[in-house]
Amino acid sequence: MEYLEMCTRKNMLSVATGAGAIYLLYKTIRAGLKSPPFSLEPVSIARLAIEPGNFGVKDSGELRKLLVSLSQKQDDYTKSMILHSITRCVYLLESEASACTYEDIRLVASALDDKDKGIKIQALNALKAFAGIRKFRIKIQEFVPKILELVTIVWDTELHIAGLRLLNGLPLPDHTHPLLRRMIPSLMEILQTGSTLTQVQVLKLLSNLAQKEDLLYDIMNCQVHPDFLNLFHASLPGNLLYEMLVFVEKLSEGRLTPQYQSVHWEYNELSLHEALFGDDSRLADRLLSLIIHPEEEVQIQACKVILSLQLCKEEETRCSRQRIDCSYFDEDDTP
Repeated sequence: MEYLEMCTRKNMLSVATGAGAIYLLYKTIRAGLKSPPFSLEPVSIARLAIEPGNFGVKDSGELRKLLVSLSQKQDDYTKSMILHSITRCVYLLESEASACTYEDIRLVASALDDKDKGIKIQALNALKAFAGIRKFRIKIQEFVPKILELVTIVWDTELHIAGLRLLNGLPLPDHTHPLLRRMIPSLMEILQTGSTLTQVQVLKLLSNLAQKEDLLYDIMNCQVHPDFLNLFHASLPGNLLYEMLVFVEKLSEGRLTPQYQSVHWEYNELSLHEALFGDDSRLADRLLSLIIHPEEEVQIQACKVILSLQLCKEEETRCSRQRIDCSYFDEDDTP
């Protein structure tokens, strides 16, 4: 009787939902792997995904079979499903994934050139999974130009998210900076017009780039929309506001470095710098409204930005006084 009482409507719904999800997973993978070239058991990947005891399975051969199948000619749907299954295997079968070769990475990356958008997205996701293994990160860096091209030229939300997530999981060495510099206007446009998930991912990338000394000015001088400060509206999702505030904090910190302050920079009227730090900027008003935001994480980050802006203002005042003093002494030295 007590057992029956525990089986509430809510519990039964949870059980049904879980069973349905497992069934759909099985059906999807079975549909993707039932074509003639495949020799692996369709249920094996699904079993790895739903049975905790199989997380330690070694040398099952599943990942290798999928990579062999990927190297063969497949229709678009099957190819997309293979890449999806490869992603799952890399996450679930770490030892098999670590045993993969650079040629395997190149094989997966070749799908980035496919004409089908869905295949491109699945290839990005698979590379993101491989990027979690340290030894493959340098190899995947080779494809940064292609990834940036997809993100900044193909205007698609799912592709943006997949590409940006991959870029955020990779170190971006100095030799990629010239390419990144050219892509900054496109990244800024994605920030201002993309979906919330896309905006969060592009902000993480921009915050990383803002810490690169040779890219900071290009970001600061990038043209933005007149309503750019609407991205600080208190009604926006907390995770988006938090990343916006982190981005501003990184920019503000960059302005304080001796290297940046040693140059007299000039900015265009519609630049990001003028929108955030210019004399007519209304950023301070936006920050004050975020101090009372319901989410504590946003409150704390808003306070950090306010303190950083105050430090910048004090530093600018000090530098201005030094320039005035130097000018005064130069006049005295004039015969």
